[in-house]
Amino acid sequence: MNALLQKVWQDQVYKFLILLAGSFGFLYYLNLFLIGLSSEGGIFYAPILQEHFNYISGLRYVLIQTSEWILQKFGYSTFTTDFWLRVSGHGGVIVVYSCLGYGVMSFFTAFVLAWPKPYQSKLWFLPAGLLLIQTLNVLRFIMLALYWKGSIFRGVIDHHDLFNIILYLILLSFIYFWARKTGEEKG
Repeated sequence: MNALLQKVWQDQVYKFLILLAGSFGFLYYLNLFLIGLSSEGGIFYAPILQEHFNYISGLRYVLIQTSEWILQKFGYSTFTTDFWLRVSGHGGVIVVYSCLGYGVMSFFTAFVLAWPKPYQSKLWFLPAGLLLIQTLNVLRFIMLALYWKGSIFRGVIDHHDLFNIILYLILLSFIYFWARKTGEEKG
């Protein structure tokens, strides 16, 4: 059995898939666990985590405030709360946990960590990809607040699904060009 495990681990494809699945599962469920610990009313609610280590609320705040700032720069009148972004005369978005992108960020991080590439390349690519994900997320909030209310897609496709399709196409293209350079680098 040990010989079989060594053989599987030495195969680059299996090693990548194991690292990808393991890293993704760890990061994704760690996020869910931390959300549960910092959400008031949960079984394992930890007030100290909500008060001092609640990165989810911090991410939500940054995304809403960035979206509001951009909208105001274009002359729109906005109103925000901890969960809402509203644009006067248009619409708005309620930013819930599923809007924050922690699932796609977990996948992207797991992919970059698992891909056989030098660490120097990963050090710039990982933050660049995470920034790309959240930049697209801000653009989604802006577009939803301005146009979703009267969109022809409303009722046809869920905006999360539409966003995920667009995001994954862009992200996979980003990954493709980064991963193609693997043959030129030795890690």
